[in-house]
This record gives sequence, structure tokens and C-alpha cells, in this order.
Amino acid sequence: MDIGTDPIAIRAIGPEDRAAWLPLWRGYQAFYRVDLSEAVTDCTWGRLNDPGEPVDGALAWRGAAAVGLVHHIRHRSAWTIGDYCYLQDLFVADGARGAGIGRRLIAHVCEAAKAAGCSRVHWLTHETNTDAMLLYDRVAEKSGFVQYRKIF
Repeated sequence: MDIGTDPIAIRAIGPEDRAAWLPLWRGYQAFYRVDLSEAVTDCTWGRLNDPGEPVDGALAWRGAAAVGLVHHIRHRSAWTIGDYCYLQDLFVADGARGAGIGRRLIAHVCEAAKAAGCSRVHWLTHETNTDAMLLYDRVAEKSGFVQYRKIF
């Protein structure tokens, strides 16, 4: 993908953006070697566009091309009065990486979280995602926690 020289614009996802969002969502899945069902994709899209849901998202645009996505979820914490904001998904298309788009998407989430009264933004990445970790090490602090999970 040649992203050209147009400036990057970050905009909240809207119902009219599904055709632009879907290839990025599928690219994100391919990057992590997962294949989520259409039912999950449809549910995620619905949540992103439901103002009653704590799930939100944005797309990075260069001209008419969507070149990045971010999804984030507000949730309660027993440790603070303000909610936390979990940056769940961050993806920049091949050919658009290295241009500061990931940093801009993270900043967008941080601004939205502050505006919503959140006390923290946090996220995970896979230990093999070393390129992303170079950015994350510059814009945030490692928590020192290790994730455990049980899948049902």
C-alpha cells in the first residue's frame, strides 16, 4: 500500500466506515494468525457503533484511504474512581507503518480516555511483536505484570 503524502486524520468510527474498517480488521487478524467468525466481526462492528456500549474505535485516514485502526474499551476498576481504558486492538496497514500512525492512534485513545475521566490507558501485545514494542517503550511504561487467561 502506497500511503502517499496526504496528512493523516484520525476520526471516530462511524456506521458509514465498515467498508474501510473491514480490510484493516482482517489484516489485524492475519497479523496475529487468527480468523474470527463473521458473527464476531458483526458483533464487534455493532458494538463500535452503539453509543450504549463501552467499546469505541477510530480509523487513521490518509486522504480517502483508511490506513490504521484502534479499538478501546472503558471499564471499571477497584483501584481508582475513574475508569480504565483498555486499548484492545491497534493496527497499521503494511506500507503505512513507520510514519507515526500508531503513535497518533495511541494519542487519540489517550485523549478520549482523559476526556471520559479515565485514570489510565493500558494494553497488551504479544512478546514477538518487537516492532510495536519499540514504539510502546517510548510512549508508555511497562507494568511488570504477566497476563494469564482461561478461555471458555
